[in-house]
Amino acid sequence: MEHLCEVGLKRENGDRMCGSENFFEKETNTTSIEDAVKVLLMGLGEDINREGIQKTPLRVAKALREGTIGYVKSVKEIVEGALFPEGGVEKNKVGDAGGVGGLVIVRDLDFYSYCESCMLPFYFKCHVGYVPSAQRVLGLSKLSRVTNVFAKRLQEPQRLANQVCFALHEGIQPTGVAVLLQCKHIPFPDMESNSLHSNHKGVLGILVSSGSGVFQNKDANLWTDFFGLLNFRGIDKDKIIDKGSLDQCWCPSLSSKVSPKNEEMNPAMVTAVASILKSLGEDPTRKELQGTPARYTKWLMNFQCSSIESALNGSLGNGALNTNGVVGFDENIHSELNLPFLSQCEHHLLPFYGVVHIGYYISKGFHPIEKRLLQSIVHFYGIKLQVQERVTKQIAEMVSALIGENVIVVVEASHTCMISRGIEKFGSNTATVAALGRFSTDLAARAVFLNSIPKAIYLSEH
Repeated sequence: MEHLCEVGLKRENGDRMCGSENFFEKETNTTSIEDAVKVLLMGLGEDINREGIQKTPLRVAKALREGTIGYVKSVKEIVEGALFPEGGVEKNKVGDAGGVGGLVIVRDLDFYSYCESCMLPFYFKCHVGYVPSAQRVLGLSKLSRVTNVFAKRLQEPQRLANQVCFALHEGIQPTGVAVLLQCKHIPFPDMESNSLHSNHKGVLGILVSSGSGVFQNKDANLWTDFFGLLNFRGIDKDKIIDKGSLDQCWCPSLSSKVSPKNEEMNPAMVTAVASILKSLGEDPTRKELQGTPARYTKWLMNFQCSSIESALNGSLGNGALNTNGVVGFDENIHSELNLPFLSQCEHHLLPFYGVVHIGYYISKGFHPIEKRLLQSIVHFYGIKLQVQERVTKQIAEMVSALIGENVIVVVEASHTCMISRGIEKFGSNTATVAALGRFSTDLAARAVFLNSIPKAIYLSEH
């Protein structure tokens, strides 16, 4: 459990961590970021004039600007206009609104931030509380707004918790502030096994906390009250990560097991990412960001163009059954459910991930397609710049080529471009269906398959 010492809001050299309003006004033109994104797309082997990605550089630039707007937001302006008179615990008297002080906690605030190690969005749920003093209480919505100031920056979980805690303590001058973050990082693809890290779980989760004043001592009684009010949220305070072990367990890009398809680094792409950081008002030479351009480039290289033959290494001929589309009376529906997949939205260069369900007819006595081969097909079509509708259709057509035309595919996915930017619809997910052959006309057959699909683990994480 981390507590405030020297968190501050400054870099080690004393400069302000966030840019000024003047800097932001000068840099609202997105041209420099757009040019850098074009370099990245070309490095992936994409045609930047292809209809689907012609506007991608602009969309990515706008998403990055929006996702890092916290650098130019003022906590002081948020707090100053929202402090109201109310007796604190040290006065031990009834306040103007009838209260007598004590712990105030706002729970289940949902946010996205950008991981400073890999530049990918990460989700976190924030629980923030404070004990008022000097007859000052803060409008409850401002706790969320202050948190959002620091969420909209390149972050790592512990510093994020510390900065929110420090800013609230400075702004409210309470008896103490407590912050608990439940942070979840998206998985990284394992190119060797055609799957995802963390035993196929959708996200990698940790708990971090920060405290000031009466919460400075992690064993203080008020922490017991704080966790007591989070009683039904499955939070175990013994699982809160200490700062010393955070670096090794948080971002998958820091793991030696994560490697791109091509080990050779593209210098132009690395330089382009560094220029994006600079355009956002960050310092690419800051210690925590020095390896970020290379790590983000490695991430992107996982999604470069490749052929189905090279991706599957000749496994298309192993165990495949083609019935030439003929449906016999002795055929049954065979299903492979919850095949994990990860892809990259070609519109915003943000990941979407979830599970794929595949159903097809197979005659009695014939062996079904090996699950390993189906996972390889899912992985191949997912691990590139995509849209969900297209990847669903492509998987169905590929399986149809192996087993015959009677195939149905359902893809369920969470899109970080839906929840980390724009409308920010937390908890939303998207399902797409591609039905070929008999499944396209037989309502009963579709119903049998669709009713067999369980609730996806991936989509319940948020």
